[in-house]
Amino acid sequence: MVKRILSFFNRDISSLHEAAFILGLSSLASQMLALFRDRLFASEFGASKVLDIYYASFRIPDLLYVFVASLVAGSVLIPFVAEHFVKKDLEKLHEFLNSILTFFIIILFLLSLLAFFVIPYLTDILVPGFSEEETNLFVSTTRILLLSPLLLGLSNLFGSVTQALKRFFIYAFTPILYNVGIIFGFLYLYKPWGLTGLAVGVLLGAFFHFAIQVPTVLRSGIFPFITFSPKISYLKHVVLVALPRTITLSAHHIIIIVFTSLASIMAVGSISVFNFAYNLQSVPLAIIGVSYSVAAFPTLSRLFSGGDTKAFVHYIITAARHIIFWSMPVLSLFIVLRAQIVRVLFGAGNFSWENTRLVAASLALFAFSVFAQGLILLFVRGYYAAGNTKKPLFISIYTSLFSLFSVFFFLYLFSKDKLFAHFFETLFRVSELSGTNVLMLPFAFSLGAVLNMSLLWLSFKKDFKTHYVSIRKNIFQILAGSLLMGFVSYLLLQFFDDIFDINTFFGIFMQGFLSGMIGLIAGILSLKILKNRELSEIESVLRRKLFRTKPILPTPEDLS
Repeated sequence: MVKRILSFFNRDISSLHEAAFILGLSSLASQMLALFRDRLFASEFGASKVLDIYYASFRIPDLLYVFVASLVAGSVLIPFVAEHFVKKDLEKLHEFLNSILTFFIIILFLLSLLAFFVIPYLTDILVPGFSEEETNLFVSTTRILLLSPLLLGLSNLFGSVTQALKRFFIYAFTPILYNVGIIFGFLYLYKPWGLTGLAVGVLLGAFFHFAIQVPTVLRSGIFPFITFSPKISYLKHVVLVALPRTITLSAHHIIIIVFTSLASIMAVGSISVFNFAYNLQSVPLAIIGVSYSVAAFPTLSRLFSGGDTKAFVHYIITAARHIIFWSMPVLSLFIVLRAQIVRVLFGAGNFSWENTRLVAASLALFAFSVFAQGLILLFVRGYYAAGNTKKPLFISIYTSLFSLFSVFFFLYLFSKDKLFAHFFETLFRVSELSGTNVLMLPFAFSLGAVLNMSLLWLSFKKDFKTHYVSIRKNIFQILAGSLLMGFVSYLLLQFFDDIFDINTFFGIFMQGFLSGMIGLIAGILSLKILKNRELSEIESVLRRKLFRTKPILPTPEDLS
């Protein structure tokens, strides 16, 4: 029985939709745990200075992780690993992984050591709004979290092997265990140790993230070890591929660092408000965008390296259609049901109604870019699979500068132009609250993401014009269904407001749940009437999985 279970979890998964569904379900489970974690934080701390310190403490470790762990990122290593698995050249692959592991540990150790001593001198830049006591706590918590990039980087290295082997079940469990560790830290370590206990919980989660993949990599026969004779040629190969990706991802994290710094000089709890909303919008992003892009990447690498450019383009277009199909309804419901969502998930303990309204308004602004963020992940991985890392780099740098310029411009405008501020405060119903300038952070973030996605899409269309297939009709159908969904949900909110007591958890939950579900049904029916292609494909996959029907192979016309 145990052997059968292990065999099930280690089986090869080749279908894009099946792999995406598995990763999506695991992301859903992980994000549910993340929401439970955030509810615990919200109930215990509210949008407070303690939580501001906790969230701010991740910024340098996260940047360090992105900067160094790119050496062992899946998008960098998977093409190399997959190629050598196909050639069955395991000896050379093992030598490669040993060298990369050795370089990774050396570089990360040196940079972490440097960061450990330098952080206290950067606090005036990182958290200028913190008091001396708060700054000291920020420094000590950040220093503990410097260990997380090592564990997560090792997990990335092992994850490249598990993904190349298409062991998506094992890979899918890593984020779940990461959140389990953080929740354990809150429940059992925070009371005796304070913020130190929360930081230790993060390290525990990072260790679980890494450890679950160890048995799979051991069975692969290429378990990496530190070597005393690493080959510099391998490092050069990886750096040439990884450097543009590193800068691309680092640009995103630098934006978050700047936004966190700006939030630290706003009203108390502004960092928490921004992070609560950011984490909420990350739920559909992880379930949809990350799942499809991760599931597609190994196949995209093989198709392009095999010279099948037409199939490569169609694979990306298929994934893009489904990311849009799932993301647009999320955008619609997040905007309409924002207050109900935030109140149900976080409305407990010290999380006030004022906190709810600010987080809900921020969530609505983030929601405008959920589909864009998902498509960015897909197109960037598509370019990486094609061996072109420069184009996403230049686009990312340009749009990051745009976001930074935007946030300073809009914050200035918000403080000087009462009409501009009144527009946002009235639109999101936060007029009488303090600290509403925090809304400019998600607004600038979303503008940058939409611009990034637009430039990537146009660039991809230009580069692969011969094989590109227009999906304008699909987008219009999905947009129409999403708008109908939002409109119906909005009308029903008013209707159920007179039926349920929205001052209670049950009342506000039922108001949001019934409005959202009926709106969702209306949207699905409209797509059914429009004979939406994505809906038909999803139904086909579900029928095959639930009723074990034989798949009908697509005709060449279906692929065009």
